[in-house]
Amino acid sequence: MLTLCLSLILLITDNSQITDKKENVMKFELIQLPYAANELEPVISKSTIDFHYGKHLQTYVNNLNNLIPGTKFENMPLEQIVAESDGAIFNNAGQVLNHNLYFTQFSPKGGGVPTGKLAEAINSTWGSFENFQKEFITAGTGLFGSGWVWLAKDKNGKLSITKEANGSNPAAHGLTPILGFDVWEHAYYLDYQNRRPDHLNALWKIVDWDAVGKRY
Repeated sequence: MLTLCLSLILLITDNSQITDKKENVMKFELIQLPYAANELEPVISKSTIDFHYGKHLQTYVNNLNNLIPGTKFENMPLEQIVAESDGAIFNNAGQVLNHNLYFTQFSPKGGGVPTGKLAEAINSTWGSFENFQKEFITAGTGLFGSGWVWLAKDKNGKLSITKEANGSNPAAHGLTPILGFDVWEHAYYLDYQNRRPDHLNALWKIVDWDAVGKRY
């Protein structure tokens, strides 16, 4: 009887250790939206949010969580995974990072113009906010296929507009992403069909410049 009890104690201890190890593996979760799914209408419809956020982003999160266990990336922060990975891990990590930034840069009370240091940096780089908008939209409209257009900064705070194919992100090039517009068709097709420029121009109405400014 004593031998059986000791065996049970050892078994329980071993299982507890295994559980603790699994809990230490980083698991990414679907971010919470800072607004209701219908609050960005008519710029982005509830239907688009349901598919884009609820289906596409959830799939990227699930894929990433399935890909990283047993790799050197399993306990890395998302930005580091994007900077150091390639292949399927890079594609899914990039899209999780991209969409996390994308969905948290909007507000039903958004729009207007940036203020503070970000506004000063934009004006210094492009001459005016309007000039920046035109160049940003031109970059997004002209990107062939699926991808993203980003406002990014380097380590010295210098701003640039980058075009990223598919799931890439400025973090892959040592830059910090500030503002990103999604030009994958699933981001706008339900609302704008093939009218990508209309979609991009409408997004300015819901940009939360307070949130974007904090990234700078």
